Amino acid sequence: MKYYILFIAFFICSSCVTTKVFNDLEVRYYEMKTQSNALKNSKDSIQKSWVKLNEKWNETKSYLKRSRDSINSGLNEIKILQGEYFLLKENSDQKIKENIEKNNSLIKEIAIKETELQSRLDRVNELEKMINEQKTSLNQLKESLSDALLNFEGKGLTVKQRNGKVYISMENKLLFKSGKWDIEREGKKALTQLSRVLEKNPDISILIEGHTDNVPFTSIGDVESNWDLSTKRATAVVKILLKNNQILPQNLTAAGRSEYLPIAPNSSKEGRASNRRIEVILSPSLEEITKLLEINN
Repeated sequence: MKYYILFIAFFICSSCVTTKVFNDLEVRYYEMKTQSNALKNSKDSIQKSWVKLNEKWNETKSYLKRSRDSINSGLNEIKILQGEYFLLKENSDQKIKENIEKNNSLIKEIAIKETELQSRLDRVNELEKMINEQKTSLNQLKESLSDALLNFEGKGLTVKQRNGKVYISMENKLLFKSGKWDIEREGKKALTQLSRVLEKNPDISILIEGHTDNVPFTSIGDVESNWDLSTKRATAVVKILLKNNQILPQNLTAAGRSEYLPIAPNSSKEGRASNRRIEVILSPSLEEITKLLEINN
């Protein structure tokens, strides 16, 4: 530009150009100078914009790198989580399968237990029914015996029911003379009446017990003590009952208790009289009940 101006000046001087031409050139010069300044300013502005743009690009590039790293990290975490998920799903499926198998096994066990419990409940109900039936039978038996032996009550004969059994107690004054075991006529009548009731109850167990007072027995033949006497008397009652062919011998048991199960003090005459007795103890058959209990166990 500097050389250009000098050239113009030289040209003006040497060529002696007119003032108008000079002025035109001067205007052109200032226009060009203005354009040059504008270009320079534009260049500076472009350079500043370039610096800013470059900074922005670097920032964007850094952001993109951070974003890419974050995304890659996230993808890796997703892969890890997917692996854990599939592993967990596989384990869960296996666990669910195992739990289903266990539940099915438990259901089968419960069904078996329910069947067993229902069976036991049925047996318990059956047992309860049998016990109630036996209780009813005993009540009826007691009433039948009371009716049949009514004429002998007040003569040393009583009929009582306790502990699921019927007790017929007959004092010796109804059956035997003192120290004897042969049954008297009135005693035979009572036992005959008793046998007629017993023949209608073939499932009843019959225990005949002989009892004495505590007065020592004077030996007679092979009978040497109250043990022998009580046994002889019990056996004599059994023989009378067995004259009724409807009574099963296997249902009868004779036992001598001697003086050792008194029902009254032996210190008085009345007490000793009460203790000298025959007791016929009637018990329902427990065979069916025992079978049910064994099954329940």
